[in-house]
Amino acid sequence: MVASAFTSSAVTRVAKVARVASSCATCVLPLARIATVVVGGVVAVGAVPMVLSAMGFTATGIASSSIAAKMMSAAAIANGGGVAPGSLVATLQSLGATGLSGLTKFILGSTGSAIAAGIARFY
Repeated sequence: MVASAFTSSAVTRVAKVARVASSCATCVLPLARIATVVVGGVVAVGAVPMVLSAMGFTATGIASSSIAAKMMSAAAIANGGGVAPGSLVATLQSLGATGLSGLTKFILGSTGSAIAAGIARFY
């Protein structure tokens, strides 16, 4: 008897919550906004390797006559002939050569999704 009463009241409460949720148009995010957030994350993760490659940070090294080569030259001049480990040029070349780690992909995806969500709020 107690289990039956508990089940009956639980079902009644769930039904009330479902009715309130279905009547509240602002409670559910529009599918287009959710898609925008997902696409923002995917684009951020996919665009970074392409941008690095276009700049000249490739898997085989820095491409000659590229933006990366100019950055490396400026860094070498500033550091007395070499590129310092951990510098921007060294980090970008490492990413270009080895690709993005799982953590980096997660951070980029989260950032891209957050930016897309911020933009989607205006539409």
